[in-house]
Amino acid sequence: MTTVPGQVPVVPQAHRHPHDPEPVRSTKARAVFALGLIGALTGFFVGGVVPATLALTLARQARREAYASGGYLTGADWLRRGERLARIGLVLTAFAVVAAVVVGVLRHADASFGHDFAPNFD
Repeated sequence: MTTVPGQVPVVPQAHRHPHDPEPVRSTKARAVFALGLIGALTGFFVGGVVPATLALTLARQARREAYASGGYLTGADWLRRGERLARIGLVLTAFAVVAAVVVGVLRHADASFGHDFAPNFD
């Protein structure tokens, strides 16, 4: 570190090799975010299971690729947001399925078995 009197200390920058690639955002990170968003928006209608599951699977692959790239693939924020949205979609789907089962059980329990005749019939 070089210091000059009266100035802020200058920290030397690490020099990159000229053949090193430029850091690039992972295209899978964008796909994970888009699928997670679709999963969260359609999760309550049970249609969000497929995109949410695909988002989580694709996120795992994207994390492996980003780790193997040594820092040249970016987009971890998009991955985190996409995974969070995908999980929200799966929770909404689970909530909708549980609510549908509870409503179905309550309606089935409320239904009387056999014929329901008027009180003046024998």
